[in-house]
Amino acid sequence: MHAFSHGTTTPTAVAVPPSLALPLIEDAFPRQLHPYWPKLQEKTRQWLLEKRLMTPEKVREYADSLCYTDLMAGYYLGAPDEVLQAIADYSAWFFVWDDRHDRDIVHGRPADWSLLRRRLHAALDAPRHHLHHQDPLVAGFADSVLRLDSFLPVTWNERFARHFHEVIEAYDREFHNRVTGTVPTVAEYLALRRLTFAHWIWTDLLEPSAGCELPESVRKNPAFRRAALLSQEFAAWYNDLCSLPKEIAGDEVHNLGISLITHEGLTLEEAVREVRRRVEECVTEFLVAERDALAFAASLADGTPRGDGLAAAVRACVGNMRNWFSSVYWFHHESGRYMVDTWDDRSTPPYVNNEAAGEK
Repeated sequence: MHAFSHGTTTPTAVAVPPSLALPLIEDAFPRQLHPYWPKLQEKTRQWLLEKRLMTPEKVREYADSLCYTDLMAGYYLGAPDEVLQAIADYSAWFFVWDDRHDRDIVHGRPADWSLLRRRLHAALDAPRHHLHHQDPLVAGFADSVLRLDSFLPVTWNERFARHFHEVIEAYDREFHNRVTGTVPTVAEYLALRRLTFAHWIWTDLLEPSAGCELPESVRKNPAFRRAALLSQEFAAWYNDLCSLPKEIAGDEVHNLGISLITHEGLTLEEAVREVRRRVEECVTEFLVAERDALAFAASLADGTPRGDGLAAAVRACVGNMRNWFSSVYWFHHESGRYMVDTWDDRSTPPYVNNEAAGEK
């Protein structure tokens, strides 16, 4: 199966291996990109340099091919340009943070990780005070949080911060699991994955993209919440399906397939089939949940400015939940992040900023 890559200056056909191909996604979830994307890519590249999150050499060689901006530009359609830019920079930071977390584990740096964890918690609570922090990862995070906090009321900011404090702590649990070689059970893994994949963070960011903080009654409506959860579960589990070779090579313990092999006694082939079954189920169940969520949005349109505005915001959010499926799908086949077979060392990503992570 092929699609045209938008992640390079010259569009090229992207082949999807049959074992990872999802015809329903390719047929029923047409891919779109925010019209701001070319500028987005350029500005995020500049931001990574300015914040010293990647070396100039790494940015020049790998930033575009990693397709981080493509992922966000295919998700948050309709977002104001400045909102999408803040989200894309934050997303790029998130990937760099994920890589630092991995390197701290691989190179046995628990004290460094513990210090970073405390600093990120502090920067989340007081971003303005950490804009010039000595650690570029902390300073870049503070910059991202401050910008994201500028779009909606303080109640949204507080919710976002609460959700990301939980993500930091989940990353800490992952750190200790990997250091001790502890493979979580399937149930433990699924609960942890919702946090480390930042399900509710990406869902929160639908709101500034739609220009509206959603009231709790909307966010917790079963139809809206189920559609949101299915879109994120698909992304997390499809990531597991695609990254299983990379994570086995890197002695990872956090992958649905690895938990199924370790605790359910499945073979590698059986685990791959089961992860794929769950991924496909997310897609078909979302199609039902999407209809329910759009019916809920229609019920909010009562002819008043508030009701009609809220209905439009919910429709925009649900539309972008749908976009997440195609954006995630193609990202995994275009981004150099998952092209393990092209790396010199399958356990060491070539795009990792080793110097900033303290390696010699």
